[in-house]
Amino acid sequence: MRYRIRHTTKYAYDDPVAVCHNLVRLAPRTSARQTVNSYRLVVSPDAMLIGERTDLFGNRVQYFSIDESHHGLSLTAISEVGVEPSSEPQAKSLTWESVRAQIHSAAAPLPLAACRFAYASPHVPLNDKVREYAAPSFTPGRSILEAAKDFTARLHNDFDYDPRATTVSTPISVALEQRAGVCQDFAHVQIAGLRAMGLAARYVSGYLRTLPPPGKERLVGADASHAWLSVYVGDGAWVDLDPTNNCVPGTDHVTVAIGRDYGDVCPIQGVFVGGGSHTMSVSVDVAPLTAKPTTTP
Repeated sequence: MRYRIRHTTKYAYDDPVAVCHNLVRLAPRTSARQTVNSYRLVVSPDAMLIGERTDLFGNRVQYFSIDESHHGLSLTAISEVGVEPSSEPQAKSLTWESVRAQIHSAAAPLPLAACRFAYASPHVPLNDKVREYAAPSFTPGRSILEAAKDFTARLHNDFDYDPRATTVSTPISVALEQRAGVCQDFAHVQIAGLRAMGLAARYVSGYLRTLPPPGKERLVGADASHAWLSVYVGDGAWVDLDPTNNCVPGTDHVTVAIGRDYGDVCPIQGVFVGGGSHTMSVSVDVAPLTAKPTTTP
């Protein structure tokens, strides 16, 4: 599948903003099954300073400053991306206990790449409650993929998708207690459970192409930013899982960034001077350039 993606974020300020500084993570990642054919970021008003770097997790980070008075800010990231179908690695035969042993062994270098995703992080604390919730999926001798997929299915069935239940700053303890939230909460809870079992899991942000109701045209801007996770399955291999939709992400998922949790992949971070109160609006359009999708999320 090939997509043209347009992600627009607009800020409107009640009072003039004198200066602002921003970090942006909106460029899709290049991987074995994802190719970025083009990407550009359009900023209005024009940015006076702009640059980029690659962060610890391999994400492309851009930064810019605007030092002229303005009442609004608009950022549009435009990408063209190709996504190949996913495939499960040969490591699927490994038990979850053997994968856990790999992660916490002194061997190098592959386990070291997983270790950074095996412990608590700012948005993913570990405790007995989250371990107790994950544990029924991890019976002795069970394969890592079978156990992780079972955990994905249980979480999907146990939790209600409810945008009103949480905010971007809601702790996972609240989402776990009320069994409700959005894709960020689903991913954080499953990551916490996997890490509590001694495994490694990373947070994945990106886009999910959605389908209109039967007989309806797709609406421009109706697709969504999305979040899922990737679990380490041993021998250097990772497998993506989407607990919100109880699926293995395929050609309808486009990866933008990975990290320990949402804090590492936040699309736009910034500070500004002045402005008073402000409003923000986001529009995402994932337009297919080839055939229709084979699955409905």
